[in-house]
Amino acid sequence: MDENNSLAVSLFSEILMADQLARTRLGQALPKGMELSHFSVLNHLARTGTERTPAQLAKAFHVTRGAMTNTLSKLETAGYVHIRPDWDDARRKMVAISPAGRQARDAALASIVPMISEVVNELGADRVKSALPILREFRIKLGSNDT
Repeated sequence: MDENNSLAVSLFSEILMADQLARTRLGQALPKGMELSHFSVLNHLARTGTERTPAQLAKAFHVTRGAMTNTLSKLETAGYVHIRPDWDDARRKMVAISPAGRQARDAALASIVPMISEVVNELGADRVKSALPILREFRIKLGSNDT
């Protein structure tokens, strides 16, 4: 294996291991009953501040429409999102975060921020800032292969 291939394998191995560890730690820090996928959707809706279709959310999270429908169904049952028909196209639905969903997202954020801040503090803010552009470009390059 040449040096570039070995480097690529090492990079992917580190990212996959970090992803697994981060998901586990975040999952443990989230409020009881909230899954990482729930938090991710609530956080996205809170940050964008606009309604989204289930298809738009599925595309944003790189999951199937069925997987997103399942997540949205659980969030709606919990009262965290409102799902309504699209007034312009009755075949589509629109999803918005509810006040209870915003509170749940804020509580989840409050529970995970200490853990992720501790990691950043241990690594050093300057090192994290220098890594972000590379990780962002890596994500964009991987995402550009979507069809």
